[in-house]
Amino acid sequence: MKNWLFLSIAIIAEVIATSSLKSSEGFTKVLPSVMVVIGYGVAFYFLSLTLKTIPVGIAYAIWSGSGIVLISLIGWLALGQKLDMASVFGMGLIVAGVVVINVFSNATAH
Repeated sequence: MKNWLFLSIAIIAEVIATSSLKSSEGFTKVLPSVMVVIGYGVAFYFLSLTLKTIPVGIAYAIWSGSGIVLISLIGWLALGQKLDMASVFGMGLIVAGVVVINVFSNATAH
């Protein structure tokens, strides 16, 4: 069970780091730049812990798919970026894929 906690921490840290990239203004702003470096460090550390029990393809699919959706939502809600119907539909397919992996795949069982 802690493998899923580690994966969740990795996803949250990656989303924080990626969200801070815009604010870092090309690593010219100190605080957002530090958040990027620390966030990615935490993300990769916890992703590496996850890979002890979850196959890399499954973990990465969940990590990247969740990150795409969360970053897009942050861009829309906090940064005023537009999401058209095609992007919303595509993200819906990503979420559906993550659900299918978690609910129906035996590849995550150990």
